[in-house]
Amino acid sequence: MNIQEQQWVEAAKRGDQDAFACLVGAYEKRVFALTIRMCKQPEDAAEAAQEAFLAVWQGLPSFRGEASFSTWLYRLASNACVDILRRESRRRETLSLDGEEAPADVPDRGPTPQEAAEQQELRREIEAGLAALPPEYRQALILREIHQLSYQEIGEALGLDIGTVKSRISRGRQRLRKILLADGNFSGWLPSKRTEEAKEGRL
Repeated sequence: MNIQEQQWVEAAKRGDQDAFACLVGAYEKRVFALTIRMCKQPEDAAEAAQEAFLAVWQGLPSFRGEASFSTWLYRLASNACVDILRRESRRRETLSLDGEEAPADVPDRGPTPQEAAEQQELRREIEAGLAALPPEYRQALILREIHQLSYQEIGEALGLDIGTVKSRISRGRQRLRKILLADGNFSGWLPSKRTEEAKEGRL
């Protein structure tokens, strides 16, 4: 947490609504990028994001900073999404692809029109594959692959031990690969175990 964010958090804990508005402004796009991938409809995603920020406002007085503010916020957003999905009787969700915002971690390399079309098609197939996964696997994969959180951060965000996080990500990847391969689509975007170890600093 940077100094400015820490100041906003401390002020918001004391009831400063302007400071809280600054926190919302800093994180609302990232939170919505998470909820839109987990919820069935954009309206549900917006509701989940709103519920997450409401939970933040209500919980700030007792927030002790044991996890980073962003990790805590991701956890609340994820939980809000799960609650919405459960209210819909655990039906298989289909993610909305109408959002105009591109993932923040995709660099602008100036692709050709053909490359852009191929990337859009691959993204569509991946989104559809993610939508077919059980919520607990999709939740962990989105935090790992799209938001680039570490295993420890995901565990803190979801209230899980690292072993459970790794298991869900591994099983989620296996299922997603099967879905993409069954549809004849490329699945190489998922990192190998060796790439994972390098990312975690074990190589």
